[in-house]
Amino acid sequence: MLFAVSGLTGSAVAATDDRVGTVKDFLFDDRTWRLRWMVVDCGTWLPGRKVLIHPSALAPLDIPVPSPDRIPMMGTLPDPTVSVRLTRQQIESSPEISEAAPVSAEMEHSLHEHYGWVPDWGSPYYGINTIAEELSPDYADTGAPDADAPPGHGDPHLRSAAEVHGYHIHATDGDIGHIDNLLADDGKWVIRYLIVATRNWWPGRHVLLAPFAVQDVDWPERKLGLNVTRDQVRSSPPWDPAEMVDRLTEQRLHGHYGWPGYGW
Repeated sequence: MLFAVSGLTGSAVAATDDRVGTVKDFLFDDRTWRLRWMVVDCGTWLPGRKVLIHPSALAPLDIPVPSPDRIPMMGTLPDPTVSVRLTRQQIESSPEISEAAPVSAEMEHSLHEHYGWVPDWGSPYYGINTIAEELSPDYADTGAPDADAPPGHGDPHLRSAAEVHGYHIHATDGDIGHIDNLLADDGKWVIRYLIVATRNWWPGRHVLLAPFAVQDVDWPERKLGLNVTRDQVRSSPPWDPAEMVDRLTEQRLHGHYGWPGYGW
């Protein structure tokens, strides 16, 4: 099932024995566009701590679907409760991470050991390296934390889904718009599409662009460069944010741009 990532922000998070907090953010790997962690705000229960939940502990989102081929957009239904296959005691006894501390490779390793999680769980439909090779030779890598990152520093490949909102999008021949949201798969926990608002160039339109189109990313300047033209975007299959995304829509979109499929 696809869901809009920002649509989960503020949703309740429930352990197997009680509620533990709310969704604050998701962290993804900028080489594979795979969601690596869900950040949970535990409020007064664990004040001052950053609680990270690995996707392998998350249950599929409980959102009613009209049919197997129809995928509802977040915002059209009540906010779901995100269920995790953990107890409150397991979460409370996990390695303590300061809320202000960056997420380092050492922190990730200690969390994996505590919970018995497999770091490379849930490789994308396209394979862990395929998307990296499609994006840029510089991205060809595994989803593991960067071994060259200085001890105690944050993983340079770990990005906040909330932080990329508003990033500018550039085609090969000009600006297109900015990132309005991200669509992810709650089975593989991979970002499948960027939702791009084009109101300054193409008023009133939103378009879906897969990470396959990303040529380069300038993180400090908050902009992404694409390997598609403005004409390709303008002639792409229409998409209405108020409508559901179905498989036929995805197949037409991928056919238009010549992108690989997602294992349909």
